[in-house]
Amino acid sequence: MSLTHFDEQGQAHMVDVSDKAVTDRVATAEGAVVMLPETLEHVMAGTAKKGDVLGIARIAGIMGAKKASDLIPLCHPLPITKVSLDLVADPALPGVRITATVKTSGQTGVEMEALTAVSVAALTVYDMLKAAEKSMRIEGIRVTLKDGGKSGRYEAE
Repeated sequence: MSLTHFDEQGQAHMVDVSDKAVTDRVATAEGAVVMLPETLEHVMAGTAKKGDVLGIARIAGIMGAKKASDLIPLCHPLPITKVSLDLVADPALPGVRITATVKTSGQTGVEMEALTAVSVAALTVYDMLKAAEKSMRIEGIRVTLKDGGKSGRYEAE
């Protein structure tokens, strides 16, 4: 398998997608912020010093998806048609589970935008709660679904 972001000389380059068909594309990513039960209680009770943890992290994730190409050097800027984030306080973790779905109609996929959305939302959860706990962990960020384009559908197990 060849890596598309490298030319014949091994130099990094942005992939030329101009010959690709414009198709509907979607990607979903997930991740989690693991924390102590006492920290999660601040999320569920709405008592975090900085405010509404899940609401602010949701907006941050949407903003992150829109900035993916500014942050990742070889990522194409895309006309995103939808970004949705689901942040759920999960006492069984304990922590916050994050899922992002990004859609576009374009010539390349939106996996990087979905991953960026989850990452930025997770970082925001950490930032909002770091006064209560510095030992939180951001874990398991991965693509769970990618559909559209030449390579077709991918779903994580």
